Amino acid sequence: MMRHAIDTPLAPAAIGIYSQAVQAGGMVYLSGQIGIDPMTGQLVEGGEAQIEQVFANLAAVAKAAESSLDQAVKFTLYLTDLAHFPKVNDVMARVLKQPWPARAVVGVASLPRGALIEADAILWKNCWPS
Repeated sequence: MMRHAIDTPLAPAAIGIYSQAVQAGGMVYLSGQIGIDPMTGQLVEGGEAQIEQVFANLAAVAKAAESSLDQAVKFTLYLTDLAHFPKVNDVMARVLKQPWPARAVVGVASLPRGALIEADAILWKNCWPS
């Protein structure tokens, strides 16, 4: 199976030895995103703004993979404060379409750069002609 890295300047650059995403066959694995504004390189302020930015970053990487978050089959979300969980639900309901993807939410002590949320996703990408 061939695999290749996905990269876009419309999402924050990787801060280490990983790719923003990797496509392997018909699957695209999106690395975790935190609420960094890719234009400034700075973490946006506040929980709601970070949640919005995380999903914008994931959407940008999905688009670079010639896909979208509507093709997500699984999200994993990491929250430093589970009180942000209702806002995550609000954003997901707005940016995704049914059928809803599988999801796990994990409470964590801390995240890189003091972020309040991190999320990654797995997308199914139909690479075969219809």
